[in-house]
Amino acid sequence: MSENRSEPLNVIPPARIALLVEQVGVAKVALPAYKMLILAFLAGVFIALGAVFYTVVITGSELGFGPTRLLGGLAFSMGLVLIVVGGAELFTGNALITMAWADRKVSTPQLLANWFLVYIGNMAGAVAAAFAVHSSGVIAMGNGDVAATVVAIARAKVALPYDEALMRGVLCNVLVCLAVWLCFAARTVPGKVFAISFPIAAFVTLGFEHSVANMFLIPIGMLSGATDVTVAGLIHNLVPVTIGNIIGGGGLVALVYWLIYLRPDGDR
Repeated sequence: MSENRSEPLNVIPPARIALLVEQVGVAKVALPAYKMLILAFLAGVFIALGAVFYTVVITGSELGFGPTRLLGGLAFSMGLVLIVVGGAELFTGNALITMAWADRKVSTPQLLANWFLVYIGNMAGAVAAAFAVHSSGVIAMGNGDVAATVVAIARAKVALPYDEALMRGVLCNVLVCLAVWLCFAARTVPGKVFAISFPIAAFVTLGFEHSVANMFLIPIGMLSGATDVTVAGLIHNLVPVTIGNIIGGGGLVALVYWLIYLRPDGDR
């Protein structure tokens, strides 16, 4: 009860969130490599499940462009809910480890090793999920309409100019990392789900680019008939989107909040 009186909204305040994010970052880089890879594989699968859920939801919708994308975005947010509540390691969310790095609690080699292993694990999980979803026949639903949606998404992603893909990656991971940040404020599972849903729905609705989602959406498009989408096209998308995700989450969220709440000469 005393905790609720000191925090009348029953949320954890931002200064405390900053400390929690830093502590979690330190714990993440200390994970054994095999656990990190397994948890990263799971995150790739979870994001893929959210992405295929999104794809089916938007297919054939007559709600109109904006409402359809919003509904699809809410469906996609299931992926991050599974990661945060169920437990998994997501490259884009781990951009927040930059906060612990800035405070010298995590070394540069530790940070880069975590990002590398988690990125590889995410890709393995997402690509494995693409093969599993394709083999399941789900993409054939709706008399081929879902397949047409999948192919259109993959083609649009590989056609993005480098600068647009980069900026969409930046904006995407600002929202993803803010969703994770807000989760630390919530004290209940429903609160965490609600905190996740709107930032994630926003990035999907606005057409921003998430590297791990693209590790699924582009391969599933290739498997579903987009013969003009190649591995080179996947790389063409992932390079700028990944860089943008790092800048958005690591720079514009983690480092900004570190400057505000954890920098030694600030108010701590």
